[in-house]
Amino acid sequence: MQFIFPTFLWSLLAVGIPIAIHLFNFRRTRRVFFSNVSLLKNVEMETSSFRRLKQYLILATRVLAISALVFAFAQPYLPSKNKAGTNAQSVTSSYIDNSFSMQNEDNNQRYLDVATGKLDQLLTLFRNATRLQLITNDFSPEEQQLTTTDRIKDRLTTLKLAHTPRNFASIYKRQANLLGRYAGSGKNQLFWFSDFQKSTAGDLSNLKVDSLNRLYIIPVQTTASQNVYVDSVWLNTPFVREFQNNVLYVRVSNAGNDDVRNLVVKLYLDDVQVSTAPVNLAPKGAATTAFNFNVRGKGFKRGRVTFDDLPITFDNEYFFVLNASPLIRVLHVAGQPNPARSVEKVFANDSLFTLRTVSANNADIGLLKQSDLVVLESVERVEGAMRSEIENFTKRGGSVLVIPPSNPDIVSYGGFLSSLGVGGLQERPSDEAIPLANPERGSPFFSDVFEQSVRQENLELPVSKPVWQWQPGGAKLLSLRSGDVFLSQSAIQRGKVYVMANPLSESFGSFAQNALFVPVMYKIAAQSVREQRTAYSFDENTVSLTVPESSQNTIFKLKKDKIELIPVQRLNGNQLTLELPKSNQLNANQDLDAGYYELQKDGQTVQLLAFNHDNLESQLDYYTPAELRKLFANQPNVQVFDNVADGDFVKEFQKQNLGVSLWSYFLWAALLFLLLEILVIRFVK
Repeated sequence: MQFIFPTFLWSLLAVGIPIAIHLFNFRRTRRVFFSNVSLLKNVEMETSSFRRLKQYLILATRVLAISALVFAFAQPYLPSKNKAGTNAQSVTSSYIDNSFSMQNEDNNQRYLDVATGKLDQLLTLFRNATRLQLITNDFSPEEQQLTTTDRIKDRLTTLKLAHTPRNFASIYKRQANLLGRYAGSGKNQLFWFSDFQKSTAGDLSNLKVDSLNRLYIIPVQTTASQNVYVDSVWLNTPFVREFQNNVLYVRVSNAGNDDVRNLVVKLYLDDVQVSTAPVNLAPKGAATTAFNFNVRGKGFKRGRVTFDDLPITFDNEYFFVLNASPLIRVLHVAGQPNPARSVEKVFANDSLFTLRTVSANNADIGLLKQSDLVVLESVERVEGAMRSEIENFTKRGGSVLVIPPSNPDIVSYGGFLSSLGVGGLQERPSDEAIPLANPERGSPFFSDVFEQSVRQENLELPVSKPVWQWQPGGAKLLSLRSGDVFLSQSAIQRGKVYVMANPLSESFGSFAQNALFVPVMYKIAAQSVREQRTAYSFDENTVSLTVPESSQNTIFKLKKDKIELIPVQRLNGNQLTLELPKSNQLNANQDLDAGYYELQKDGQTVQLLAFNHDNLESQLDYYTPAELRKLFANQPNVQVFDNVADGDFVKEFQKQNLGVSLWSYFLWAALLFLLLEILVIRFVK
């Protein structure tokens, strides 16, 4: 027999108190006078022997009661056969996985509730311990200190699901940091209650547990149940047009092992249901459905895709934001005059565009910061401040369309275009008009330009008299039948560069008068809009946004209802980078819920952002106990239980690692001896 708290055995000295009382008679002797004591003497001898026996019995019951009570507090036990068993005197650190996947159910009971219930029972084995730790996915500051059993039990009653999943390498590192500060005299014990989801567990094969610690792995899982989640949402066009038919694509995935038939997926815009679509999903499969919708009014639209799917419900909604008819700002820098005014006619007749035309001789380069597309038309040379500003504008995400003059300065343009990734510029004087080749309809640029009924040979293509030729650093959007490029698209960092082969005047070709001219110019302008993502994930470390030019001291905030966050941020020109806070960086009354967040500057909303939880938690693929044993096969200080729900886990753990506890027997013995004392006093005459 061994003791968990052997220091309590010093309390056995307390048995000296009743012994001292019985050895010394502290009552005063009272003298009684009798006339004849001959007969009384015999009676006194008999009662004295009985009284002495009674006192010895009382003494024995009191000594045994005190001894049994001391043994009960010392918590005796019969040691287990497992020599590497746990030690209640050292630090006990428990981890409960409260990620969203623990929302799954077994017999109408959530995995999280099963885990907290079993840990609550386990704590009864350490009821008097004061060196305990409870870790969750919250990683809150209070988890990095030792506490008592009662405080941990109180925390278990208020434990909530957390949006931040943690891999087990970070869990063990956090536990090891505390164990390093509060190392006990014996081996420390670690407990992991989790469903061990493969998508978030991390690389367990490289996880090494210190030999001074003993790890107990308790899987909380059954067979994978049904779960459907939204994988992604995207538009068929760069942006949404008001009062026009728009198409939204939604990709839905099935993480379960059963077929899903006729799942009704609903599309909401500004909390109004605008469309529905049934979806059929194969086991572990995915499907894409399209929604047609119209919007009224410009600006940000709050979108939401939702469906009914139990028992995991955190991913039944997917939030996104659409920017309806964003204003495309076009800056037209004109050099040589063009009587046809082709560029002005294209962009001035549509409310989607705002056009500003300036002369190349006195252009305000500050207008570049307020533009999405810069059209350089027939500018004789690009140099000086204009050149450097256009280069910076393009690298920050802007788009530039270069339309050459009739006699371009090859030296000036060569250096300018070379800095933008377009090389090999050469002069090409020619009086021959060369027809354009048929556009490549499979190109993403022309994906929605031609109707399916229009055959390739029915196109009436323009002719061109090119003034230069070059080696495009990207895609050939349009080519001449001679094989030379007519219109190219190149990418330079975040921006785009378009180069045309000839001026737009009629003497150099008929492209500006052809039906192909307007859709090509519209597509160039549409693709110049900085692409805004429809949604973001909380698990992203950083989020990059394009915002209006602001001073370096400007502070941007994220606001949702009454929650206001000031994330760590960096502002470089008009590029804002936000570091999303983790759950342990939030205040007690703050929580990151999926939904819409306003990006505010000086109290004004700059953008509307949609945040969702990462779909890694939606994938129902778990490590089995056999797989876990295989991963930790070379570490004898790691013990894997089959399942927390199979049998009585606490009794099995106690039998294997703590042995048979005897404290309850000694407690009953103490009560029994106290009862015997009462009976001796009452009935022994």
